[in-house]
Amino acid sequence: MPAVNFKIRWPNGKEATGYSPSTVIYQYLEEGASYPLPEFLQRIESALNNASERVKQVKGFYCSSAMDTLSSLKGQASYLEQTDSSAAQVDILSMCTEGAGRVVREGWGSF
Repeated sequence: MPAVNFKIRWPNGKEATGYSPSTVIYQYLEEGASYPLPEFLQRIESALNNASERVKQVKGFYCSSAMDTLSSLKGQASYLEQTDSSAAQVDILSMCTEGAGRVVREGWGSF
């Protein structure tokens, strides 16, 4: 099952990385696109839940790495939502299938 590593830029200029165990994420996010923060959160949640469900169909269990990515991104976003997020945009900097398959996380230290 091909995986995807992706990188985003939050409205505050900080960058974060994420992991999807499935290319289904390409149906939800587009490299180079910008999404309003609330829309990004809806898209990423749907994408990673769907990706984890695909892993369950193939391997019999959900993908904990996808859920860890989702939890991390939602946690970082909750910090940003404390400020005025009405015009906040999340930029999709890169999405890469080649070389994916390992989880790349920068964690809270980079936030």
